[in-house]
Amino acid sequence: MEHMADLHTHTRASDGTCEPAENVRLAKEAGLAALAITDHDTVAGIPEAIEAAHALGVEIIPGVEVSSVGKGQDIHVLGYFVPYEDPAFEERLFRLRETRHERNQLLIERLQELGIDISLEKVYQRKQGTDKNIGRPHIAEELMELGVVSTIAEAFDKYLGKGGAAYVNPPRITPQEAITLIKEAGGVAVLAHPGLYDDEELVQELIVFGLDGIEVNHPDNDEVQKMRYSKWAAQYGLVVTGGSDFHGWRGEEPFHAMLGSHTAEMDAVEQLRAIAAKRKA
Repeated sequence: MEHMADLHTHTRASDGTCEPAENVRLAKEAGLAALAITDHDTVAGIPEAIEAAHALGVEIIPGVEVSSVGKGQDIHVLGYFVPYEDPAFEERLFRLRETRHERNQLLIERLQELGIDISLEKVYQRKQGTDKNIGRPHIAEELMELGVVSTIAEAFDKYLGKGGAAYVNPPRITPQEAITLIKEAGGVAVLAHPGLYDDEELVQELIVFGLDGIEVNHPDNDEVQKMRYSKWAAQYGLVVTGGSDFHGWRGEEPFHAMLGSHTAEMDAVEQLRAIAAKRKA
């Protein structure tokens, strides 16, 4: 594991349950050489992670997971080596978070229409940490607290996920715009968990548009998909990445998967670094 990196993790800065320093500690315990902090539409957790990593000898890759909508569903684009201290970049992310807030309001309204006694205020009160960046997992937790569902998975299946009774998708930037945003900032654009989208035509469209990489090793990609994406990566010259999509714990189980369980070679990190360096030159 000393030559491996987990390139997809979340903290309390978005919808994870761990402080950034805890992610770093877990990465050290897993024997990882590098860890990416990729919170949704925010870079607020990166400084704390970098500070914690100094003493532990783990490289922190500054990242972000940009939310977009393509063909009616959420599409996430990971950005690596992004300028996390740049006010202009942070302003772009702030506007994305404002759209997320609008989506949350619409979700709550849909749930209320379904007869569920839930309020956005209660959901936001549950969130503490670096940044009040609320996502669907926080709403799912509130549904569990109310006894409407028993698990996060059930909340997404019944209400919050694609095809759920309360699923909404307000206008957002397109995946192409997300890729452009990341690249114009000097970062490296990688498609997150492509297996979740059930739309291989869209994945190929985004590859041709200008992705730098594709997340092959992810807990939601099955073995057939991993083989397909690896083939496309070789065909189009994409960086092959991987990450656990760790969000901390929901109950006693890690949500998506345990930090360090899905990784990428450090060679991939060096490829990402080289692309970013060339882009910023």
